[in-house]
Formats: sequence, structure tokens, C-alpha cells
Amino acid sequence: MRFGIKTLDEAQVKGRTVLCRVDINQPVDQKTGLLKSTARIEACVPTLKELSDKGARLVILAHQGSDIEYKNFYTTAPHAEVLSRLLDKKVAFIDDVTGPAARDAIKSLREGEILLLDNVRFCAEEQTLFEQKLQLSHAQQAKTQVVKKLAPLADLYVCDAFAAAHRDQPSLCGFEQVLPSYMGRLFEREYVVISELMEHPQRPCVFVLGGAKVGDAFLMMDTVLSRGSADQVLTGGLVANILLAAKGEKIGQGSMDYIEQSNNAQYIQTAKELLAKHADQIVVPQTLAYLDNGERREQALTALPDNASALDIGTEDARRYAEIIRQAKTVFVNGPMGVFEEAQTEHGTKIVWDALGDTQAYTVIGGGDSITATSKYAKTEHIGYICTGGGALIRFLTGEELPVVKALRHAAIAFA
Repeated sequence: MRFGIKTLDEAQVKGRTVLCRVDINQPVDQKTGLLKSTARIEACVPTLKELSDKGARLVILAHQGSDIEYKNFYTTAPHAEVLSRLLDKKVAFIDDVTGPAARDAIKSLREGEILLLDNVRFCAEEQTLFEQKLQLSHAQQAKTQVVKKLAPLADLYVCDAFAAAHRDQPSLCGFEQVLPSYMGRLFEREYVVISELMEHPQRPCVFVLGGAKVGDAFLMMDTVLSRGSADQVLTGGLVANILLAAKGEKIGQGSMDYIEQSNNAQYIQTAKELLAKHADQIVVPQTLAYLDNGERREQALTALPDNASALDIGTEDARRYAEIIRQAKTVFVNGPMGVFEEAQTEHGTKIVWDALGDTQAYTVIGGGDSITATSKYAKTEHIGYICTGGGALIRFLTGEELPVVKALRHAAIAFA
């Protein structure tokens, strides 16, 4: 047992039916049905291989697509093909989750066989709106259809979805109420690495925060700076724009419009409070890049055109960040410096990622966009640890007990 959670070392799985919840949510081209990345799928392979090799009748539960907009949901059928190739073993797929077809397929499994169910978010109770509106307790989640239909067919539950550990949904927190439950190898490894990063970072410890998901980032910044886990925080993307707006700096009307339209204006006040406490440790860009008739332009904040939309940090700021990263001993990264998907606005992210590849510091990358940037700039082999989680990782760094962690700890006691 580690962190009050049972590990696979304690699980007897031979001949037993195991429900394993993973996070293999990947970018997918819905026109071709092909996955644009397989990083998260590859990460959970050790757990799945161990369970199957030990003779489990293995049932995989997973989601695919945004949990806010139903139009982004997609089948997990392509994932079964990738898993079959990575495991060198057939992974059967069924386009059902809790219906008679899925239950019959689970009952017919033999030792070592693997079945992937379809996207659990096709079930309404697995969607974010269900989670946010009803806010079911874990005991109540045990009474949802997902758990009531599948749990009676299983002997135990394994969660290897650290990337989704901040979500409070039945397939993540409900099974622990009715089945002996364990964390998988990926979940365990990510928990250990991030815990050590928080508790014993080598100094200087630098956090690099960017991207467009800012709510948790501001909470996390306050935590790591107040606790002394971070010595400096380098900012880019929307995180930097909001901090600059909080300081009263000029970031362009286009940037302000985006902050308003994305419902992030509320964080300007949060940023003001954060700067009041930690201004000397938070580094913001002094120049911003924008597009002028499709061409990249960079200007100091005071000279930025009134209607500009800041899409990247300036080159000199990126070089300044890079030097700080090269002098650090520990670097944590969540989020790019700008719109790195486009050639004209990727410069800041590329310079920072080049430094991540060069530094002698122990580097930790977290979040989907950060992982994509790492792959794009061929830095995967140069990063100390790549965490599959984005939101979960940031929530963990705020010191919050994640819902899945709480559920797994409950199971460790309830099924002692």
C-alpha cells in the first residue's frame, strides 16, 4: 500500500474479472478515425499487460472527447486497434458500455483476454454537466447505472487514470464503493513523481505556466509559491495575459475580448491578489507577439497596437525564460507560451522547449498541449518525466485531495 491506496502488488487477479479505468483520451481526426497521438495509450500499457499476463479477465473503461460539448465525443474503437498493436495481443472492442451486449461480452471473457468498452461518456451520468449539476456523493455514484450494471460482473477494480483523477464521475469514483480497488502502475508512478516534486525539489525550482486553462493555474501558483515549492514562475499564454491585465498593462483589445469571451475575466482579480503576495517571484513577458495581415510582429507592452491579440510571448522574453530554465535544477511545465500550432506564433514555445531539452535540471511536463509541444519539437527523450495529466496534475499541486484518490483510499479501508 502506498499513500493509503492499495497497489497491484496486493491484487490477486488470475481468473478474476477486473474493471480497469484508464485515460486514453487522445486527439482524433474524426474524418479519418485516426488518432493524432498515442502517448496516453502507451503510458497505460504496463498496467494492462501486467493484468492480462497474470490471467485477469480484463475489461477496460475509457472516455474519448471533450466532456463539455457532446459533438466532440467519439468512439474508442480506434484505441482498441492501437492497444492490440502495443500489447501484441488482440484487444476486443464492443460498441456498448452497460447494455446486454457489453455484459454478455464481459461474461464470456477467458483468462488473459481483454475487452475495451465504448466511450463511457456516451452515458449521461459520465458527463461533466451531470457531475457539476447533481454533485453526487461517492455513495450515490455507486447507485448509477454504470456501476450497478458492471460491478456485479467484476471481482475488483483498478484505476490507472491519474490524468482524470480530478473528475468526480461514477466510472472513476463509484466502483470503489462496492469493489476491492487498486491503483495501476501509471497512477502509482505519477503520484510518486509529483509528490516528490512538491516535497523535495532541487533548487532553484522553476514553474513554467502557460496555455489557455487558467483557473487551476492561479490556484496552483498561490500554493507552490506560498509553500516555497517554487522559486520562480515563468508565465506565457493566457496566464501571462491575465497577469498583465491585472497589472494594468496594455495587452491589446483583442486579448481583452478573448479573456471576456472565454469567461476568464474573473481571474483578473485573482491575479491581482496573487501579484500582491508574490510579485517578485512571478515573471511576465515584457513584449508580446501578434499578427498583422498574417505577419508576426513583436512590440513592447507600451507600444502594442490597441486592437492587437497577443498570441505569443516576445523572442527576447523567451530567451530570458530559456536562460532561467538552463540555470534551474527542477523545472515543472504546464502549458505553451502561445499558439504554438501555427508557424508564426510558435517562436516563444519553441525557444522555451529547446531550453527544456538542453537543461541539466530534472524536468516534468504535464498536460495535453505540453505533451504535444514536446513531441512536435522532438524533446520527448530529453524530458525527465512526462505526466499524462493536465487538470489533475495542477489540482494535485494545489494540495487538494483528488476525488479519485479519496475514493481509492476509502476502498483500501472498506475492503481491508
